[in-house]
Amino acid sequence: QVQLVESGGGLVQAGGSLRLSCAASDRTFSIYPMGWFRQAPGKEREFVAVISWNNGITKYSDSVKGRFTISRENARNTVYLQMNSLKPEDTGVYYCARGRLRTVETGAGNYDYWGQGTQVTVSS
Repeated sequence: QVQLVESGGGLVQAGGSLRLSCAASDRTFSIYPMGWFRQAPGKEREFVAVISWNNGITKYSDSVKGRFTISRENARNTVYLQMNSLKPEDTGVYYCARGRLRTVETGAGNYDYWGQGTQVTVSS
């Protein structure tokens, strides 16, 4: 059973930064794409960013492009999400997830393991 544990969430003022981390228990972590999703209260879970197994390909949602950066350290079984210039609309629970395919995908249905989530709150 693959376990994903997110950390790094918190309360920050608009314009501030946070760095989320997601640690995986699976030794095969390095061969799968990893993604970040978020869910705001009353809204559906939405794609934020994804990174290929070898850091070669990244994709971002239009709402975070230029402000967020996804990266990974396969030696540490960890994926990161650096979030800069945060806005109140970035508030939500952030989840990391492991891709079930070898290609980078943006749909939640293409991910098979999920973390428990970490809360990010951006105040105006």
